[in-house]
Amino acid sequence: MAKNKHHDGPARGPSQRQLRVGELIRRTMADVLNRGDIHDPELNRYSITVGEVQASPDLKVATAYVMPLGGDDREGAIAALKRNASEIRRAVSKELTLKYAPELRFRIDETFDRMDDTRRLFAEDNVRRDLDD
Repeated sequence: MAKNKHHDGPARGPSQRQLRVGELIRRTMADVLNRGDIHDPELNRYSITVGEVQASPDLKVATAYVMPLGGDDREGAIAALKRNASEIRRAVSKELTLKYAPELRFRIDETFDRMDDTRRLFAEDNVRRDLDD
């Protein structure tokens, strides 16, 4: 009997295929941005870290979680990436062998902020005292 793809069970995470394609796009996008392949002086003045790329189930949309080096001018970096999304998409798809070039969306990677908050929490006296017990 065939698996029912449209079930009402608990939400599942991304498939292996989504994870693999997301990582391929992440690496390629990071290379494209580091090489300065995009012809926009404003975008090229940023050093952008691509932390993660999440691909949609149909692989037609890829959301890139990015952070400019030092976390400065996040909104400016996102605006520059969005303005050049079609050129970045073209450069990334040229290096990958995907059936479709996914639409690229850009979001700020909050992982670094959460790590800082966690470190700050562990540095508090009452938390350290509880951990030492």
